[in-house]
Amino acid sequence: MALRVTFVAAARSSPLLAERFDDDRPLDRAGWDEVLRVTGALLPLAAAELRYCSPTPRSRATGDAIGVSPLVQLALRECDMGRWRGLTLGEAMAREPAAVDAWLADPRTAPHGGESLSAFITRVGGWLDTRPGEDGDRIVAVAEPSVVRAALVHALNAPPSTYWNLDVRPLSTAVVTGRAGRWNLRFESAAA
Repeated sequence: MALRVTFVAAARSSPLLAERFDDDRPLDRAGWDEVLRVTGALLPLAAAELRYCSPTPRSRATGDAIGVSPLVQLALRECDMGRWRGLTLGEAMAREPAAVDAWLADPRTAPHGGESLSAFITRVGGWLDTRPGEDGDRIVAVAEPSVVRAALVHALNAPPSTYWNLDVRPLSTAVVTGRAGRWNLRFESAAA
């Protein structure tokens, strides 16, 4: 059974340098402006048979704005950052530099008391691998850029450290096709 899963990275809720771990803030003005500019291009995604989103306010708002009306999936939530929740990377680094270095270096560690990067990738990958659907079905998932990165690492069966090499920008899309255990990353022309 081959599925087509299009991941849409949620519009932003803050400037890049002000992004916070486990950020539950709604879209900011710039995020709304961006999503309104691309709505027409993303509108065809509303025809997908299955439409999902992460539980964050910005993912839900992005999905609604592009006409997807997604169903919230807890498995698509961001990585549990434990006591770093609500902090920027810079703030966490200022408080616990050795812990941040350990977290960045070893995907199996969770010095913040939350979820390790490896566990996060496994959780998101498990969600991807258990999507229902018939051959040829289209699925849309609107999620935080971090969730899209985790899904791509899983789909490519790449080492967890690859997560740090993927740059997923707000409102970008990524398409994977296939089924559990056999996913392909698909690049499409703008006309597609």
